[in-house]
Amino acid sequence: MEKFTTFASVGVPIDIANCDTDQIIPARFLRRGKDDPEYSKFLFHDLRFNEDGTEKDFVYNKEPFRSGRIFVTDVNWGCGSSRENAVTALAANGVRSVIAPSIADIHYNNCIKNGVLPIRLADEDCKTLRRQLRDNPGAELAVDLDAQSVTGPDQTTYAFEINAFDKHRLLNGLDDVGLTMEFSDKIESFKDGYRAKHGWAS
Repeated sequence: MEKFTTFASVGVPIDIANCDTDQIIPARFLRRGKDDPEYSKFLFHDLRFNEDGTEKDFVYNKEPFRSGRIFVTDVNWGCGSSRENAVTALAANGVRSVIAPSIADIHYNNCIKNGVLPIRLADEDCKTLRRQLRDNPGAELAVDLDAQSVTGPDQTTYAFEINAFDKHRLLNGLDDVGLTMEFSDKIESFKDGYRAKHGWAS
């Protein structure tokens, strides 16, 4: 998993309250693996595309928002099912952070496990940021995980909270396997001791 570093990006305002995981990636695409060359198009698919594949009038279809790597959304982002694909679809489009007043717990945890930083800010702050992004297409946000801060287009800084363990995972790019391998020395020591004590189990 890629380490999370301080970065700035075009911000994308997503003005959808209660945007659930089926809107983020419709259920019919869940069997399509991340190696599918079309995987990035599954993000917001039914909001972005007509049945004939032509684009709808949706913010993520417009320049300069297409290249945005930070989403600022409305309340209750990522509610609904627990599908991890809702995060892998974000990651497939290079999205590194989602900022919202509230984020569904399972989706929040899926973000952490897949290198996408979920940030909870006050509702009014999110409304302010979305308004600034709509009024100034191409405006950038900056995210500093180490300092736990978001800097808006007008250079206002917003502090956010994150669990120390989740912060450690993201800063070091550790998925579940990576976390386990942090204890590789202890694992090997245990294995050596177990073999010495129980030779028959070798």
